[in-house]
Amino acid sequence: MTPAELDSLVAQIGEEILARLNGPVKAQKKGEGLNLPDQVCPGCVQRCPQTCARNTREIIAAGADRVSASDHLTKIDPSIAVLIDHTILKPEATRADILKVCREARQYGFSSVCVNPYWVPVVRAELQGSSVKVCSVIGFPLGATSTEAKVAESAAALRAGAQELDMVINVGALRSGDHQAVKSDIHQVVKIAHEAGAIVKVILETALLDDNQKAVACTLSKLAGADFVKTSTGFGPSGATAQDVALMRGVVGPEMGVKASGGIRTLSDLKTMTAAGATRIGASASVKIVEATAA
Repeated sequence: MTPAELDSLVAQIGEEILARLNGPVKAQKKGEGLNLPDQVCPGCVQRCPQTCARNTREIIAAGADRVSASDHLTKIDPSIAVLIDHTILKPEATRADILKVCREARQYGFSSVCVNPYWVPVVRAELQGSSVKVCSVIGFPLGATSTEAKVAESAAALRAGAQELDMVINVGALRSGDHQAVKSDIHQVVKIAHEAGAIVKVILETALLDDNQKAVACTLSKLAGADFVKTSTGFGPSGATAQDVALMRGVVGPEMGVKASGGIRTLSDLKTMTAAGATRIGASASVKIVEATAA
């Protein structure tokens, strides 16, 4: 795709998203997405196995999509635990903090443990022999490093044992209209990750974007081959909203994951996000939320 063709596609996306937003904001229907050739299955009404309607109904019924757990819980549903990204990204986290998160992940069978790159070797060693994956962040939390730096950081994390990469989009380039640069930035991280058998989640930091820019970011992520789009880093001015999740789901369609993160503190918040189209949830109040589901 040439830069001119990409700009033309972006303009079409903007027009469609603005047209959708003229009415009340609502979640998109399952299987609905922008009609990008070879990107969305025509007429699809069923989510892929990763995000199928059956699993979605089960998660909503339980009141959670991706949540966290504490040592006090003994009755966590495995179908919920396997969806959890057990995350610790605070800069002051110690080795003891990291080891505690790993023990919890092993105990409850969480999907992954997500840490800053420095801790990847520790997490890999602690999780060896378990089904829990190792996740790390790239270009975090600003996304303003060079593509070369992101690729190098990705390569180092993958060598150290990372199996999932959460990369931050180049927000400034996106807001400047440098669409080819943003797509290339994502694609080069996706390429090295996929070659290593890892997946990539692209963090948009939606609080810094208008609706058209969010739609464009989702489309560029999709065209670049990313596996997920994610709302926020948790370090930005605000976190996820149902409107953002619904918009993102509407753009990427059924075959990509959508993760809502930031400001999700209650079961009601979780249900709102999953109803809007989120297939993974990140929450700082995760223990409180999971305890409520087990009550």
